[in-house]
Amino acid sequence: MVDSYRPKDLKDALSIRAEYNPQPLAGGTDLMVRYQSWSGTLPLFTKSVMFVGHLKEMKYIKKEAKDKTVTLVIGGTATLTDVANHPDTPVVLKEAVLSIAAPALRNNATLTGNICNASPAGDSICALYALDAVIVIEKSGSRREVPITEFITGPGRTILGPDELVTAIKIPLKASSVNDFTKVGTRRANALSKLSFTGVADYKNGRIDSIALTFGAVGPTVVRSVELEKKLIGLSGPELKAMIPKVIDDYSTVIVPIDDQRSTAVYRKKVALNLLEKYLKELSSHE
Repeated sequence: MVDSYRPKDLKDALSIRAEYNPQPLAGGTDLMVRYQSWSGTLPLFTKSVMFVGHLKEMKYIKKEAKDKTVTLVIGGTATLTDVANHPDTPVVLKEAVLSIAAPALRNNATLTGNICNASPAGDSICALYALDAVIVIEKSGSRREVPITEFITGPGRTILGPDELVTAIKIPLKASSVNDFTKVGTRRANALSKLSFTGVADYKNGRIDSIALTFGAVGPTVVRSVELEKKLIGLSGPELKAMIPKVIDDYSTVIVPIDDQRSTAVYRKKVALNLLEKYLKELSSHE
């Protein structure tokens, strides 16, 4: 038997988290599976649980503008349905969220929960890496913000402290004219990814002004190479088209998947590179 807590507000939640270190539970769609027991019985949680899904201070999505930068801020208890339905959600994140589970689950599951689960196959995580998402972390008396690339440290691992909560996700809203999110699974819904791909790019004056390319489920964390992306900045469409074979070769060295129950390393790598090639060809024709 474990204890459970239902804080009255965020301040109370942070106090309980600091004193008792319970497992935060919002939608519970990941945790109920992780701690599932025999069929027909309650989940077998190994530590106390704190319910946070009802906290209104974290159930919001809003835009913030500062120094000519517009940011979408997604509260820690906003559901996947909230994210998918919001008019300012970037298209790749919307597509990623809609690929997760089924509508009934998305009505309860939160974006924060998907992030904190820290699965390399997490569909929203692949998109959030490409969008340069920042994770807002709070504890009693302090707050910090870290890039998602630093927040997730490995499969199922994050830097979240035992007295901390993720209270929001920040996404800078940037111009992007060529967007793609592709999930490869055994079926269209209710399936874990064999792999996923996100491409976000924009042209300015006929040349690539920004680009992000990310790959999920092909490494211990989402794979993104800012160094390789920099080589594409400033290229025109024809220049990019001529470089595609070289780009594929470069990415073949950073995409190093493994075999598991869902797929093989050979399949993952081949499909990931095919998706990259498809996206680059589309991008090269979009000046």
